[in-house]
Amino acid sequence: MAAERARGGRPANGRTESPARAHGTLAEPLHRVVLHLLRTLRREDDESGLSPARLSALSVLVFGGPTTLGRLAQTEGVSAPTMSRLVAELEREGWVRGAPDPADARRRRLEASAAARRLLLAGRDRRLGALDAALRRLGATDRSRIARALPALQHLLAALDDPHADGPKAVARAVPRVATARPRTRARRRFD
Repeated sequence: MAAERARGGRPANGRTESPARAHGTLAEPLHRVVLHLLRTLRREDDESGLSPARLSALSVLVFGGPTTLGRLAQTEGVSAPTMSRLVAELEREGWVRGAPDPADARRRRLEASAAARRLLLAGRDRRLGALDAALRRLGATDRSRIARALPALQHLLAALDDPHADGPKAVARAVPRVATARPRTRARRRFD
Protein backbone atom coordinates (compact mmCIF):
# COMPACT_ATOMS: atom_id res chain seq x y z
CA MET A 1 0.00 0.00 0.00
CA ALA A 2 2.74 2.45 0.93
CA ALA A 3 4.46 1.76 -2.38
CA GLU A 4 1.20 2.46 -4.19
CA ARG A 5 0.79 5.79 -2.41
CA ALA A 6 4.38 6.73 -3.24
CA ARG A 7 3.58 6.23 -6.93
CA GLY A 8 0.52 8.46 -6.69
CA GLY A 9 -2.01 5.78 -5.80
CA ARG A 10 -1.15 3.52 -8.72
CA PRO A 11 -1.21 -0.23 -8.18
CA ALA A 12 1.93 -2.32 -8.75
CA ASN A 13 1.08 -2.87 -12.43
CA GLY A 14 1.35 0.89 -13.03
CA ARG A 15 -2.28 1.37 -14.08
CA THR A 16 -4.79 3.41 -12.16
CA GLU A 17 -7.57 1.37 -10.66
CA SER A 18 -10.89 1.69 -12.40
CA PRO A 19 -13.67 3.41 -10.45
CA ALA A 20 -15.82 0.50 -11.65
CA ARG A 21 -14.07 -1.74 -9.11
CA ALA A 22 -15.95 0.11 -6.42
CA HIS A 23 -19.22 -1.09 -7.97
CA GLY A 24 -18.91 -4.74 -7.06
CA THR A 25 -17.51 -7.87 -8.55
CA LEU A 26 -20.45 -8.67 -10.83
CA ALA A 27 -21.08 -5.26 -12.43
CA GLU A 28 -17.72 -4.92 -14.18
CA PRO A 29 -17.55 -8.37 -15.88
CA LEU A 30 -21.23 -8.16 -16.85
CA HIS A 31 -20.63 -4.72 -18.36
CA ARG A 32 -17.61 -5.99 -20.29
CA VAL A 33 -19.44 -9.07 -21.63
CA VAL A 34 -22.53 -7.11 -22.69
CA LEU A 35 -20.45 -4.46 -24.48
CA HIS A 36 -18.37 -7.05 -26.33
CA LEU A 37 -21.47 -9.03 -27.27
CA LEU A 38 -23.17 -5.95 -28.69
CA ARG A 39 -20.05 -4.76 -30.53
CA THR A 40 -19.57 -8.19 -32.07
CA LEU A 41 -23.19 -8.46 -33.18
CA ARG A 42 -23.10 -4.87 -34.49
CA ARG A 43 -20.67 -6.04 -37.18
CA GLU A 44 -23.65 -7.66 -38.88
CA ASP A 45 -25.14 -4.17 -39.35
CA ASP A 46 -22.21 -3.06 -41.53
CA GLU A 47 -23.89 -4.77 -44.50
CA SER A 48 -26.75 -2.26 -44.32
CA GLY A 49 -24.47 0.60 -45.40
CA LEU A 50 -26.11 2.95 -42.86
CA SER A 51 -24.44 4.58 -39.87
CA PRO A 52 -25.24 3.33 -36.36
CA ALA A 53 -27.19 6.56 -35.66
CA ARG A 54 -29.40 6.07 -38.72
CA LEU A 55 -29.94 2.39 -37.95
CA SER A 56 -30.83 3.21 -34.36
CA ALA A 57 -33.43 5.82 -35.33
CA LEU A 58 -34.89 3.50 -37.96
CA SER A 59 -35.01 0.70 -35.41
CA VAL A 60 -37.18 2.82 -33.14
CA LEU A 61 -39.59 3.47 -36.01
CA VAL A 62 -39.62 -0.10 -37.34
CA PHE A 63 -39.92 -1.96 -34.05
CA GLY A 64 -41.63 0.74 -31.97
CA GLY A 65 -43.99 2.13 -34.59
CA PRO A 66 -44.69 5.64 -35.86
CA THR A 67 -43.82 8.52 -33.55
CA THR A 68 -43.17 12.23 -33.49
CA LEU A 69 -39.79 13.87 -34.03
CA GLY A 70 -39.67 14.98 -30.38
CA ARG A 71 -40.31 11.49 -29.05
CA LEU A 72 -37.79 9.99 -31.44
CA ALA A 73 -35.16 12.51 -30.29
CA GLN A 74 -35.98 11.75 -26.66
CA THR A 75 -35.79 7.99 -27.21
CA GLU A 76 -32.44 8.34 -28.97
CA GLY A 77 -31.10 10.77 -26.36
CA VAL A 78 -30.30 13.58 -28.80
CA SER A 79 -31.55 17.12 -29.29
CA ALA A 80 -34.53 17.85 -31.53
CA PRO A 81 -32.37 19.79 -34.05
CA THR A 82 -29.93 16.85 -34.32
CA MET A 83 -32.78 14.41 -34.87
CA SER A 84 -34.42 16.80 -37.33
CA ARG A 85 -31.28 16.77 -39.50
CA LEU A 86 -31.03 12.98 -39.29
CA VAL A 87 -34.70 12.49 -40.17
CA ALA A 88 -34.41 14.93 -43.10
CA GLU A 89 -31.58 12.80 -44.51
CA LEU A 90 -33.54 9.59 -43.94
CA GLU A 91 -36.58 11.11 -45.68
CA ARG A 92 -34.51 12.23 -48.70
CA GLU A 93 -33.15 8.68 -48.99
CA GLY A 94 -36.61 7.12 -48.75
CA TRP A 95 -36.18 5.37 -45.39
CA VAL A 96 -38.68 7.54 -43.50
CA ARG A 97 -41.84 9.38 -44.42
CA GLY A 98 -43.66 11.99 -42.42
CA ALA A 99 -47.35 12.89 -42.32
CA PRO A 100 -49.42 15.28 -40.23
CA ASP A 101 -50.29 13.82 -36.84
CA PRO A 102 -54.05 13.07 -36.79
CA ALA A 103 -54.24 14.25 -33.17
CA ASP A 104 -52.39 17.53 -33.79
CA ALA A 105 -51.86 18.87 -37.34
CA ARG A 106 -48.96 21.03 -36.12
CA ARG A 107 -46.90 17.90 -35.47
CA ARG A 108 -45.64 15.33 -37.94
CA ARG A 109 -45.77 11.62 -37.38
CA LEU A 110 -42.72 9.77 -38.65
CA GLU A 111 -43.01 6.28 -40.06
CA ALA A 112 -40.45 3.86 -41.46
CA SER A 113 -40.83 2.96 -45.13
CA ALA A 114 -41.35 -0.61 -46.30
CA ALA A 115 -37.72 -0.60 -47.52
CA ALA A 116 -36.53 0.43 -44.03
CA ARG A 117 -38.61 -2.34 -42.50
CA ARG A 118 -37.04 -4.91 -44.84
CA LEU A 119 -33.55 -3.56 -44.13
CA LEU A 120 -33.99 -3.70 -40.35
CA LEU A 121 -35.56 -7.16 -40.40
CA ALA A 122 -32.72 -8.45 -42.57
CA GLY A 123 -30.20 -6.97 -40.11
CA ARG A 124 -32.05 -8.55 -37.20
CA ASP A 125 -31.98 -11.90 -39.00
CA ARG A 126 -28.21 -11.57 -39.57
CA ARG A 127 -27.59 -10.76 -35.90
CA LEU A 128 -29.82 -13.62 -34.74
CA GLY A 129 -28.12 -15.97 -37.19
CA ALA A 130 -24.68 -15.03 -35.89
CA LEU A 131 -25.83 -15.40 -32.30
CA ASP A 132 -27.53 -18.72 -33.02
CA ALA A 133 -24.41 -20.07 -34.73
CA ALA A 134 -22.29 -19.07 -31.73
CA LEU A 135 -24.76 -20.61 -29.30
CA ARG A 136 -24.66 -23.88 -31.25
CA ARG A 137 -20.88 -24.00 -30.77
CA LEU A 138 -21.34 -23.93 -26.99
CA GLY A 139 -21.98 -27.00 -24.92
CA ALA A 140 -25.45 -27.90 -23.67
CA THR A 141 -24.52 -26.82 -20.13
CA ASP A 142 -23.54 -23.31 -21.22
CA ARG A 143 -26.66 -22.93 -23.39
CA SER A 144 -28.81 -24.04 -20.47
CA ARG A 145 -27.12 -21.56 -18.12
CA ILE A 146 -27.69 -18.74 -20.58
CA ALA A 147 -31.37 -19.71 -20.97
CA ARG A 148 -31.84 -19.78 -17.20
CA ALA A 149 -30.15 -16.36 -16.85
CA LEU A 150 -32.51 -14.58 -19.28
CA PRO A 151 -35.29 -13.80 -16.74
CA ALA A 152 -32.72 -12.38 -14.28
CA LEU A 153 -31.19 -10.25 -17.04
CA GLN A 154 -34.64 -8.93 -17.92
CA HIS A 155 -35.23 -8.03 -14.27
CA LEU A 156 -31.87 -6.26 -14.29
CA LEU A 157 -32.93 -4.29 -17.36
CA ALA A 158 -36.20 -3.32 -15.70
CA ALA A 159 -34.30 -2.21 -12.59
CA LEU A 160 -32.06 -0.03 -14.75
CA ASP A 161 -35.10 1.45 -16.52
CA ASP A 162 -36.91 2.17 -13.22
CA PRO A 163 -34.45 2.55 -10.34
CA HIS A 164 -37.35 3.54 -8.03
CA ALA A 165 -39.35 0.32 -8.48
CA ASP A 166 -40.29 -1.03 -5.07
CA GLY A 167 -38.49 -4.35 -4.98
CA PRO A 168 -38.27 -7.48 -7.11
CA LYS A 169 -42.04 -7.95 -7.44
CA ALA A 170 -42.48 -4.51 -9.02
CA VAL A 171 -39.56 -5.18 -11.36
CA ALA A 172 -40.98 -8.61 -12.26
CA ARG A 173 -44.34 -7.03 -13.17
CA ALA A 174 -42.59 -4.53 -15.48
CA VAL A 175 -40.75 -7.23 -17.43
CA PRO A 176 -42.51 -9.22 -20.15
CA ARG A 177 -42.05 -12.97 -20.00
CA VAL A 178 -39.51 -14.41 -22.39
CA ALA A 179 -39.77 -17.78 -24.00
CA THR A 180 -36.71 -19.77 -23.03
CA ALA A 181 -35.54 -22.68 -25.08
CA ARG A 182 -36.29 -26.06 -23.58
CA PRO A 183 -34.08 -29.04 -24.23
CA ARG A 184 -34.54 -30.26 -27.78
CA THR A 185 -36.80 -33.16 -28.38
CA ARG A 186 -37.25 -34.73 -31.80
CA ALA A 187 -38.80 -31.66 -33.41
CA ARG A 188 -36.88 -28.39 -33.49
CA ARG A 189 -38.73 -25.53 -31.84
CA ARG A 190 -38.62 -21.95 -33.02
CA PHE A 191 -38.43 -19.03 -30.58
CA ASP A 192 -38.82 -15.38 -31.62
